[in-house]
Amino acid sequence: MRKTIETIKNHKDRNEPLVCLTAYTARIAQLLDQHCDLLLVGDSMGMVLYGIENTRGVSVDMIINHGKAVVSGSEKACVIVDMPFGSYEGNPAQALKNAQRIMDETQAQGVKIEGGADFGPTVELLTQNNIPVVGHIGLMPQSVTDASGFKVQGKTDDGIDQLLKDAKALEEAGAAAIVIEATIESVAELITRSVSIPTIGIGASAACDGQILVTEDMVGITGKAVPKFVKQYANVSDIIEQAVIEYASDVRRRAFPEEANIYKKKAS
Repeated sequence: MRKTIETIKNHKDRNEPLVCLTAYTARIAQLLDQHCDLLLVGDSMGMVLYGIENTRGVSVDMIINHGKAVVSGSEKACVIVDMPFGSYEGNPAQALKNAQRIMDETQAQGVKIEGGADFGPTVELLTQNNIPVVGHIGLMPQSVTDASGFKVQGKTDDGIDQLLKDAKALEEAGAAAIVIEATIESVAELITRSVSIPTIGIGASAACDGQILVTEDMVGITGKAVPKFVKQYANVSDIIEQAVIEYASDVRRRAFPEEANIYKKKAS
C-alpha cells in the first residue's frame, strides 16, 4: 500500500527518519521503492539526464512524463513531483493550474515548490484545493544560474532569521514537509525543532527529520564531482564502463553473440 502525505507527516511524531531519494524512471523507481518512504521526481533531472546546465531548462511536460514513469514503477513510496522553474512563480492561480495538471497526469501524491514566505499564498491555495505541497528552503537551485551561486545558507543572523520565517510561513500555509538544502547544521536543527512538520535535509545534517539525495550522485553515476554533502555508496560508472569495455572487445573479436544468443532454424 502506497504511503500517503499523512504517513510522511506522521514520521516526525514517531521520530522515525524519512528515507528519500530522487527517481526519474520506472526502473529506478522499482529499485528504490521497497527501501524509501518518499521518491522525488526532481528537476535535477535536467542536469542528470539531459545534460542541461541547471534546473531551469526543465519543462512541465518533461516533469510530467518522468512523474508518470516513477508512479508506474513504484507501489509503496509516496511520490512527490517538483514544480519546474516558471510554472508557479507568476501568481498562485498559475501555480494551481500547473499543479493540477501535474497531479492529474502523474497521479503523484503531491508537488514540491522552492521558496519561503513569499510563496505562502501559493502553498495555501494549492492545499485548499487538495494538492499537498512540500516546501524547499535554504539553497534553492532554481535561483542559481551558475556554480558560483551554490552557497551554504544560514551563515548570518539575518539569514537565519529569514530561514526561520520561511519555514514557519510554509508550515502555516499548510505545507506537509520542508526540504532544507545546503544549510548550516545548527540552523537546520533549529528549524526542525521550530516546526511541527517534517524537515528533509540535503546537506543540512542528521538533525533533520529525514534525508534526500540525488540517486545518481549517491551511486556514482553522474560522472561529475559531487557536493560535499553527498556520500557515494557505490561507483556504478566504473561498473558500466567495464561492462562496455568487455562488450566492445567481444564484438571486435567476433566472440559475441555466442551460441546461446543465436536463433537457429529447428531441424524438420
